[in-house]
Amino acid sequence: MHIFANPNRFLALARPLTPWLGWSGALLVAVAAVSGLLVTPRDYLQGESVRILYVHVPAAWLGMAGWSGLAVASLMQLVWRHPLAAVAARAIAVPGALFTAICLATGSIWGRPTWGTWWEWDGRLTSMLVLFFLYIAYVALAGASSERGGSSRVAAIFGLVGAVNLPIIHYSVLWWRTLHQGQSITLTKSTIDGSMLWPLPIALIGFSLLFAAIVLMRMRALLAEGKVEARLKRMAHD
Repeated sequence: MHIFANPNRFLALARPLTPWLGWSGALLVAVAAVSGLLVTPRDYLQGESVRILYVHVPAAWLGMAGWSGLAVASLMQLVWRHPLAAVAARAIAVPGALFTAICLATGSIWGRPTWGTWWEWDGRLTSMLVLFFLYIAYVALAGASSERGGSSRVAAIFGLVGAVNLPIIHYSVLWWRTLHQGQSITLTKSTIDGSMLWPLPIALIGFSLLFAAIVLMRMRALLAEGKVEARLKRMAHD
């Protein structure tokens, strides 16, 4: 990753890559949405409400994957002092929080007709809510450090410590047998019928590409903001 330590080299790649990721992701999401709403059959138990899985599952995946990326960037900031690591972590935090919020909202909407309640202090739901609060706390810490004119080691340490919640989310349906269903998809099998499953990988890839495009756009914006601030400081000293 040190090949991209130079911001100009990173920007030379990020500028053309951003629209490709964004438009490709939007196209795949549109295909998955049309397929999930109009082509796949209704579930024999959950009826039409099962169609929310094409948004809920990718949102849950990206909420967790986002913090994984944030933790890796924090590690690179602390250990290797990569110049863009703190920028990448800050860029990931907001879309990560957004997709975690979408996961919680769609899960609540899905749970109302399925479970008969909007919310339950279930292991999976509670640990995802904790992840959302971790994102909000990281955004506040990173924002406060940027206002002081630097990248905070405290925010980076917080990014690493917060990763402890990820295995709790993953294994929560195994550790605590409550309302949330168990793992529907593993590396070797799936409990979802193939007639309903096939749009899900399309949605996962599409939303992931959109997430990557948003992160790149935010990194470019943060780097531009840093250049403007540095220029203003030089002008103030002249």
